[in-house]
Amino acid sequence: MKLSEMREKTVEELNQFVEESKKQLLNFRIQKSMHKLENTAEISKTKRLIAQAKTVISEKKAASV
Repeated sequence: MKLSEMREKTVEELNQFVEESKKQLLNFRIQKSMHKLENTAEISKTKRLIAQAKTVISEKKAASV
C-alpha cells in the first residue's frame, strides 16, 4: 500500500491494517527463524509500512482536534 492510499483511508481502517501487518510481521519472523523465509527484505518493508500507517493515524488525529 502506498502512502497516498493510506491517507485516503479512515483511522479505523488504518488501525485494522496495522494489526494485520503486525500479524504478518510475526509470521515473517517465525519463518526467518526456521530458515524458510526466502525474501528477508519483507520484514523491513512490513515494519516501514506499519510506521507509515501509524504516522498517518497520528496526523489524522491531530487534524481532527
